[in-house]
Amino acid sequence: MKRLLSLLALTIATPAFAETIAIVNGKVATIARAEPIENGTVVIRDGRIVSVGSNVAVPADARVVDAGGGWVTPGLFAGYSRVGIVEVDAVSGTNDIQATSAPYAAAIDIAPAVNPLTTAIAVTRIEGVTRAAVMPDAGNDIFGGQGLVLSLGEGTPITRQQAFQYIVMGEDGARLAGGSRGALFARLADAFAEAAAYARNPAGYGYGRDRGSLLKRADAAALAKVISGEVPAVVSVNRASDIVNVLALKKAYPRLRLILAGAAEGWTVADKIAAAGVPVLASVAPNLPESFEALAATQSNVGRMIRAGVKVAIVPIGRDLNHQVRLIPQQAGNLVAQGRIPGGVQVSHAEALAALTRNPAEIFGLGGELGTLEPGKRADVVVWSGDPIELASAPTALFIDGREMPLVSRQTKLRDRYNPLKQDTLPKQYSR
Repeated sequence: MKRLLSLLALTIATPAFAETIAIVNGKVATIARAEPIENGTVVIRDGRIVSVGSNVAVPADARVVDAGGGWVTPGLFAGYSRVGIVEVDAVSGTNDIQATSAPYAAAIDIAPAVNPLTTAIAVTRIEGVTRAAVMPDAGNDIFGGQGLVLSLGEGTPITRQQAFQYIVMGEDGARLAGGSRGALFARLADAFAEAAAYARNPAGYGYGRDRGSLLKRADAAALAKVISGEVPAVVSVNRASDIVNVLALKKAYPRLRLILAGAAEGWTVADKIAAAGVPVLASVAPNLPESFEALAATQSNVGRMIRAGVKVAIVPIGRDLNHQVRLIPQQAGNLVAQGRIPGGVQVSHAEALAALTRNPAEIFGLGGELGTLEPGKRADVVVWSGDPIELASAPTALFIDGREMPLVSRQTKLRDRYNPLKQDTLPKQYSR
């Protein structure tokens, strides 16, 4: 059965589409190099990029897409989202973000909850986002469960299942663990110790002794993959002291692959984050702190971490995780503009684009497949009307695994259907 599920997951994640496409006359930002290629060409065949450059021959059998001088980039990769697992926040039947009364925590796999027909997917896709890391949230424990990487294409939703474990630390984690950070780290230490016991003897785990642990067998099996480094841990954490304590976990578990999410005060300990080689999923934080664990919040947080050598992926803010993931290019533009503010730390245009594409792909172990426009990689490609991080720009063509996606959503269809300028040409659907 396990082998059958593995084969099914592989089938879902592997594109099968035969067409040759040549995107010509574009300002091609490969992200593999700092400067874009002027008047560049990208050739796609069978879902993969086969050539990129300024002197690339267009195959005779290729369908030509003229970029009209517009930018051409890899598809945007949302490194933190909840696209596909929630439709209406307040309607529980459509919201699979967290399990508040389940007997399991770390063992929860959100893959069965993904709805590839949810309206948020098309809304997000038409703004240039082609992949998204989808996070569960912690319900009744500090462990939220196993997240995934989602394709926003049609028909092939899951790129990588059980891609990471989601762990909540800081104020929210303390609340879930019993009310204090001391209880939180005691809970984490106990869970990791039990996971290590499971890894040593899976068949005998939980038998013949009074374990005294709150960890269930299925949760121990899931966390065993975390402490072995097989599955990375996305840790939601903001306060500087909490970040330092999380980084210290690598001393006890050197194979642990940490990814920090949030890190509102990350700039204050950026040297420690960089030295540990831990990447960060961060949004453009507001200047005013939203909680006591973010008193040092600043809009220069991302820029300062990048300057310190931290790999950062730009992610949505707060409730934008559910329905407004499409706004991440605006955040990238704001980061570039920081250099115009007295005391602000600027992020370069190339760094901002990398934080939307290459960095999140690499953070989630998909850098060999996604994130840059290079031969051999999956053809997630976006053609833009202008600069991708300018508010006035929008995709004019978008490809996922080499398949062109329609630039329509439920909202655009409603707009076109009920456009008052065209009512005289529309059928009267409602007569009373």
